[in-house]
Amino acid sequence: MPSAPLFIEIGTEDLPARYAVSLADALLEGLSQGLKQRGIGFGAAQRFATPRRVAVHIADVESAQPEQRVHRDGPTLAIAIKDGVPTRAGLGFAKSCGVEFTALAHKDGKLHFEARTPGARMPDLIPAIFAEALARMDTLVPKRMHWDGSTETFVRPVRWLVALYAGAVVPLQHFGLDAGCTTYGHRFHAPGPIELGDGTHYEDRLRSAHVWADPDTRRVEIRHQIEAAATQIGGTARISTALLNEVTSLVEWPVVITGQIEERFMELPPEVIVATVETNQRYFTVFDARGQLLPAFITISNIESKDPAQVVAGNERVVRPRLADGLFFWRQDLRQPLAAYGAKLAHITFQKKLGSLSDKVARTAALAQRLAPHMGADASAAHRAATLCKNDLTTQMVGEFPELQGVMGGYYAARGAEPAAVAGAIRDHYLPNQQGGTLPASAEGRAVALADKLDTLAGYFAIGEKPTASKDPFALRRAALGVVRILVEGGHDLDLREWLAAALQAQPAGDRSDAVAVELLAFVQERQRAWSIGRSIDGRTVEANHYEAVAQLGLSRPLDIERRLAALTIFMATPAAASLAAADKRARNILRQAHHTATDVDRNHLQHPAGEALVTALDATRAELAPLRAAADYTAMLTRLATLRPPVDAFFEHVRVMDDAANVRHARLGVLAQLDALCREVADLSQLPG
Repeated sequence: MPSAPLFIEIGTEDLPARYAVSLADALLEGLSQGLKQRGIGFGAAQRFATPRRVAVHIADVESAQPEQRVHRDGPTLAIAIKDGVPTRAGLGFAKSCGVEFTALAHKDGKLHFEARTPGARMPDLIPAIFAEALARMDTLVPKRMHWDGSTETFVRPVRWLVALYAGAVVPLQHFGLDAGCTTYGHRFHAPGPIELGDGTHYEDRLRSAHVWADPDTRRVEIRHQIEAAATQIGGTARISTALLNEVTSLVEWPVVITGQIEERFMELPPEVIVATVETNQRYFTVFDARGQLLPAFITISNIESKDPAQVVAGNERVVRPRLADGLFFWRQDLRQPLAAYGAKLAHITFQKKLGSLSDKVARTAALAQRLAPHMGADASAAHRAATLCKNDLTTQMVGEFPELQGVMGGYYAARGAEPAAVAGAIRDHYLPNQQGGTLPASAEGRAVALADKLDTLAGYFAIGEKPTASKDPFALRRAALGVVRILVEGGHDLDLREWLAAALQAQPAGDRSDAVAVELLAFVQERQRAWSIGRSIDGRTVEANHYEAVAQLGLSRPLDIERRLAALTIFMATPAAASLAAADKRARNILRQAHHTATDVDRNHLQHPAGEALVTALDATRAELAPLRAAADYTAMLTRLATLRPPVDAFFEHVRVMDDAANVRHARLGVLAQLDALCREVADLSQLPG
């Protein structure tokens, strides 16, 4: 079948950066799905997105649908024909098919209708396909605009529309516009119309008109320009993925600009400068080889200026007031010690039922002091840090830059002569604050962070403010994962059941019952489950059944669970694993059917060498596992359990467990109960494939 390219472009006023690429993706997906649903084949597809346009080019789109075949079975011949004459049922079926009765065929004892119609032509299908794609795009944008009396809405006013198939304009009408073949280049460098052929050379045509249409190549170009500019001033740019993506969606023709930060502003903590330059101005900061912030920034302009110095000066002028504000806040905040800011916390509500921030701080400090000795931290330093950890919320700097809470507290504590351990713990106590984020650097920091998160979790669960499947307004899942990571990655073997209960009992209101404690533990452990499954340990992936095997033991020490999981994941790659798991499954099934749980064995009643050999092996294994269990050497424990494979295989091959004699049967079931107990030493091996 003949084929040709399909090209569609929606030209707009400046799109919000967060929507440009996702809208282009939705347009591509909508067009592709529309073609597939209609049975139309097509080749390679590419989407384009800039601040002023989203477009899609699809190669080799077939010119029409395949021939459409309709098959319908009607009533049986016995019902449709009586004495050689069509019945009412037969005539009705013919009428419903739009043909005479004589045009119907007979097939498998029934009336049968078959029709073939040519498939619709591609140009006739495009309007409906495009409308479906627009509907898909609309779902991405909660608030859309009306303009110029248009009855349709879009995220921004649409100023031109291009729709081409096989080089011919497709007669689309949307947004009060007729589709054409005309696009436009850069608003300032090449504002004139550009007539497109079939859209195949769209990217090259726009590049000649100062537009990098493909966001992926534009992103690569921007990164290259930033890195080159940073190298020129002897540094390395800090390029976050989020900021790079945002800047990519803000420009059509990227031009790098390097500006200077006045020396007086370098008195500020680097985080303040980064927050000002990156978050507020969308500029990139530059660091030297030692990780020190340089007095410079890099930004991306959308034009090639005839007077670059003026553009640089303009960008420096924009950032200067923000940095001046930051410097003022810094100096004002330092006029009194961090401890002095704590009095205001009593007037700030943490949660109506859970009290003020001052109340939360008191609970956190008490819990941190109790946790510290179990985490290798100084209890006094942890208590002091927790007491001060929220004070910076009342400073001017954090009022202006909320994202610096904790960080500024650390600086103010250090400037106020607090010990380094206290300042560091204050700085880090919100960590980890994102997926994969860093942990607090010190034991004191981890103790305060853990106490803060435990108190938050316990408080909201006590008052019934638990996350739902779709909502987690208090970021409790993030807090729970932080608890798990602090304990596991920090190497702290604490019993989560014990410490969650302690945090729950300290709450001033709500349900502090054992039932809530159980629910809270299950919630945190579900986060550990989600975090663990799919991770790689020594090149082996943690499977869901690995985690379930460990979870069946009802443990509540996240670090211990992780150690068992690591050992089990590695063990599952050995030949003995499946065999031992299969043996335990078999033993468990026999025990369940016999309703037998006792592990006592009278050797005199085994009456078979294979049974006696297995009991001897079980006794020896049990003795060897004891010191390994004490050392939490789960890898060695599983290795030792694997040696049971030969006597277990021999037992099942030669011994009839359900002997007619009750005393023999009891003894042999006891052997299986002992085997099953050993197979639960590290994890419940019966949960594993085998």
